[in-house]
Amino acid sequence: MLSIFPDPWLDRWLTLIKSRVGERPVLEIGCGYGDDTATLAKSGLCVIGFDLSRAAVASTKIRVPSAKIERRDIRDPLPEEATNVGVVLASLSLHYFSWKETVSIVDRVRLALRPGGVLLCRLNSTEDGNFGAHGHEEIEPNYFLVDGQPKRFFDENAVHRLFASGWNVIALEHVKTDKYRKQKAAWEVILERA
Repeated sequence: MLSIFPDPWLDRWLTLIKSRVGERPVLEIGCGYGDDTATLAKSGLCVIGFDLSRAAVASTKIRVPSAKIERRDIRDPLPEEATNVGVVLASLSLHYFSWKETVSIVDRVRLALRPGGVLLCRLNSTEDGNFGAHGHEEIEPNYFLVDGQPKRFFDENAVHRLFASGWNVIALEHVKTDKYRKQKAAWEVILERA
């Protein structure tokens, strides 16, 4: 989804990111059109990232030439460089999958982090009515077919269940952003690998 307006959500987490990144690059899952990639690179951080969209990958490569960006599906193995990393970023990119697949993806992300490494993510909220949380064919609880594409929405309980094993929650907040013209509701979750 192409962003329309600035969304500086990462700014308040840059101190944490810099303290945890170490010598490895930040791994960005679902880089989209490079908004967060650009924020990280402008802060002097090395970024490796990927997205399923060819257009998004091409745009991010042009926008942030210092980042190593490729086209990849999150369900495929993570990039080779994504081992023992200190920081993983997944903003609004973990919501397209069945519950079983989502749990598996999160576990692989946890294993890519070194102990004490952090995952910063944003997840669709069940209150995100502007972007499909209501009125669509339900595939699984809070997992809908929205305009032909599966999309998962999380309540607070689902967030806690997803990160129940092997994670310490640093922050969990329900947030709203105007990044996509209409207001979007999401969970902002900052976690540390236990």
